[in-house]
Amino acid sequence: MSLAIISPGKNVEPWIKVLNSEDPDLKIQVYPDIKDPQEVEVVMLWNHPKGILKTFPNLKLISSMGAGVDHILNDDSVPEEIPIVRIVDEKLTFSMTNYVIMGVLNFHRQITRYQKDKANHVWDMSNPEIDIKVGVMGVGALGGDVLEKLSFMGFEVAGYGFSEKKDFPYPYYSKNELKEFLSSVNVIVCLLPLTPDTENILNLELFSQCVPGSYLINVARGKHLVEEDLIVALEKGYLSGALLDVYRKEPLPKDHPFWDEKNIMMTPHIASVTNPKAAAPQVIENIHRIRANQPLNNLVIRRRGY
Repeated sequence: MSLAIISPGKNVEPWIKVLNSEDPDLKIQVYPDIKDPQEVEVVMLWNHPKGILKTFPNLKLISSMGAGVDHILNDDSVPEEIPIVRIVDEKLTFSMTNYVIMGVLNFHRQITRYQKDKANHVWDMSNPEIDIKVGVMGVGALGGDVLEKLSFMGFEVAGYGFSEKKDFPYPYYSKNELKEFLSSVNVIVCLLPLTPDTENILNLELFSQCVPGSYLINVARGKHLVEEDLIVALEKGYLSGALLDVYRKEPLPKDHPFWDEKNIMMTPHIASVTNPKAAAPQVIENIHRIRANQPLNNLVIRRRGY
C-alpha cells in the first residue's frame, strides 16, 4: 500500500519521519513527485490542487493533515464513495484554548491599550478592566474546551451552534437565536466548522447586531469573515477590535488593509498547529483499519461538513 502526501509548500519531512517509524513498510510518495499514482491507496491532504484525486484510480482513504476538512470538501471532484478522516489531537485543543484565552485576557485587561499608552508616554490608571461575557460560536471539541476553561476562570460564557442541544452546561443559543446570542455577549470567538451555512457568517449584518464595542476573535477559517465588512464594523463602532489568526488568502497579501488597521491584531495561522508526532499514528491506525475493513476513527460526515 502506498501513501501520497499532497501539501504544496509545506515541509513534510517531519511527517515522513514519524510515518516511517510507525510503519517502516509503508511506501510514501510526496507531491509533486508522485511516480506511481496507481499504487496510491491513501492520501494525506492539506490545500491540495483541486482535481488531483482523480489521478489515483485505486484510492481507498482520504486523510486531512489537520482537524479541518473544508479544503477537501470544497473540491467537487473528490469521489463520494471514498471515506474522509481528520486529525483529533488533545494538543490542538490545548493550543487553541490557550490562544483564545490570551486574546480574551488581552481585551479584558486592555493590554493593547497600555502598549499604546507606553508608546505615547501616557500614565492612565482609569478603567483597568472591561466587563466581558464571552460567546463561542461552535461548541465542538475545541469550542467546548474554550467554554470550560473560561468558565473555570470566572468569566461568563455562552455558546452558539447550528443544532439543538439539551442539558448543555452553559447558556446556549441555536441557529435561529443568533440575535439573542449577540446581544448577550461582548467578546465573540469563532470556532465554527466551515460549511455552506457558516461561510461569510461574520459579516456586517451580524456585526450590526453586536453589543457596541464588542471584540472579535476568529480562529476558525478565513472564509468565515467578510474582510471588508470588518473594516466597516470597526469604523462604525460595532466592534472595538479584533484578533485574527486566519484569512481568506494566506499568506496575507502585502497590500492587505489589515496590516495597517490599528484595531486589528494578527497572527499568521499559528493558533493551533498539527503536531506530526501526535497525528501520524492516527493516520497509520486508519490505514490498518481500512485494510481490515474496520470502522474508521474520526470519520467525517460529509453532509455536516465535519
